[in-house]
Amino acid sequence: MRIRTTITMKSPQASQIARKVALSLAPDNLSGMSTEIAEGMATISFGTEKITTLIATVDDLLMNARIAEEVLEKVGKRPQ
Repeated sequence: MRIRTTITMKSPQASQIARKVALSLAPDNLSGMSTEIAEGMATISFGTEKITTLIATVDDLLMNARIAEEVLEKVGKRPQ
């Protein structure tokens, strides 16, 4: 049985944050993962055979998305 999931990231602060976070995660996409970007949000979809793999992948994606968002926020606040 194949288990599929979708993660949607929305950014109320800036429509570009969700896009930038999704693009920063894309190089780590496994085969069968897809990333779609729309106005103010990004959606990552994927599937797997094992629930443990799905949970671990979701955990990794969310942790990396949080780190990417923090980096973007700090870079945005940096004096030029």
